[in-house]
Amino acid sequence: MPLPIRRIMRRRRTRLATVFVLALFGILNLVQIRPYLSQPAAEVTYRVWERRENIYIASIHWNDEAILRSHWNEAVKNLALALGRDNVFVAVYESGSWDGTKEALNELDEEMERSGIRRNITLSRVTHLGEMSAEDRDIGWVDTPRGGKELRRIPYLARMRNLALEPLRELARLGITFDKVLFLNDVVMLQWLTELWTNDVLRLLDTNGGDFAAACSLDFSRPPLMYDTFALRDAEGHEVLTKTWPYFRARASRQAVLDNIPVPVTSCWNGMVAMPVKPFTSDPPLEFRGIPDSLAASHLEGSECCLIHTDNPLRDKKQTYVNPQVRVGYSGKAYDAVHREVITRSFGSVFMALWNSRIRRWTTSPGLKEWIVRRRVDKWCRQGEEREEGGAVCLIDEMQVLVGNGWAHV
Repeated sequence: MPLPIRRIMRRRRTRLATVFVLALFGILNLVQIRPYLSQPAAEVTYRVWERRENIYIASIHWNDEAILRSHWNEAVKNLALALGRDNVFVAVYESGSWDGTKEALNELDEEMERSGIRRNITLSRVTHLGEMSAEDRDIGWVDTPRGGKELRRIPYLARMRNLALEPLRELARLGITFDKVLFLNDVVMLQWLTELWTNDVLRLLDTNGGDFAAACSLDFSRPPLMYDTFALRDAEGHEVLTKTWPYFRARASRQAVLDNIPVPVTSCWNGMVAMPVKPFTSDPPLEFRGIPDSLAASHLEGSECCLIHTDNPLRDKKQTYVNPQVRVGYSGKAYDAVHREVITRSFGSVFMALWNSRIRRWTTSPGLKEWIVRRRVDKWCRQGEEREEGGAVCLIDEMQVLVGNGWAHV
C-alpha cells in the first residue's frame, strides 16, 4: 500500500477512535447524570408530619429590615402555622441594628401573638461600635497587623447564635422539649411561594428519613454560583472545588450530587440547617464558638458554623448532609432562578460542568493551603500544654474583625 494511503488510513482510524472515545464518554456521562436531569418537581414531604416532630426555629438578624418586611416575617409565620403552632417555637435574636429591623421584628412579634405562635424575640441595643468600645478585651480579641487589639467577628457571631438558643435550654428546664433545631439565615421565603418554601423546609427535615447529625440546604446569591463556602467542607474535609455544580472534590460528595441524593459532608451551613436538639440541651451543651484567640493570632480563622459540626457529639454516630434538592436564595430573583433550574437544565450544560469539574480536579490541589493551616496549628499546639483544636478542618488563612458597619479582613 502506497505511503500516502497508509497515512490517510491511520488518520481515519485515529479520527474514528477519537469519535468512539468521545461518544463513550458522552454515554457514560449521560448515565451518570440521569438522576440529576430527571429530578421531579417539588413534592410535599408528609413523613415529617407523620413523625410529629417539634421544631425550634432559631435566627439572628442585623440590619435586615428590607428582607424582614418584604418576605421573611410573613413566611416564617406561615411556616410555623404549616408545621403546627403547638409543634413550633420561634426564637429571634437581633443585635444592634441601626435601620428599622427592630420595628420590623416588633411587627412580627405582634403577628405571632395574634396567630398564637410561641416565640421569643430579643432586641439588643448594643451596636457594633458599642461592642468594640468594651473595656474588657480578654476573650474574643486579637492583636492585628494594623497595630491594635480588635474584636474578632467569629466569637461575636457565636455569642449571638448561642443567645438565640437560650430559650431552648430554658424550655428544656421546664420540661418542654423539641426534636430538631431549624437555623434560618436571612434567606428568601417568598410569600406567594409559601407552599414551595414549606416543601423546602419539610424536605430538609426529612433528609435521610430525618436521621442525621445535621442537614443543610444549598444557598445562592448570584446563581448558578453557590454562596456560602466558608463553612462548607466535603466528605474528606476539603473546601469546595467550584461554586458551580457539582461543587465538590471528594468522590463521595460529588457522586451524591450526581445521584441527586443527600450529600455526605464534614460541615455545612448554606442558608438553612436542621440539627437534632439533644446535643444543645445536654450537660455540657453543644455551643457555637470561635477558635482560641491565641490561634487566631496566627492569622487563622474558622466559621462558627463549621466548628459546630466538628464539635457535635453526634458526628461519630450520624452523618452530616447537604440536601441538593433544597435550594434557597438571598433575593427573590435568586430563589426563583434556583427553582427554575429543574426545568431549564440541559444535557449540554451539565456535560460541560462535569468536564469543568474533572479538569479542576486534575489540575488543582488544596494541599498547599491545607498544609499552611496544619503547620500553623501544629506550631500553636507546641507552644502550650494541652492545646488542641479539633476543628482544624474549618480553618483558613484569614483574620476577620468587627467594624462599625459590618466586618473586615485584616
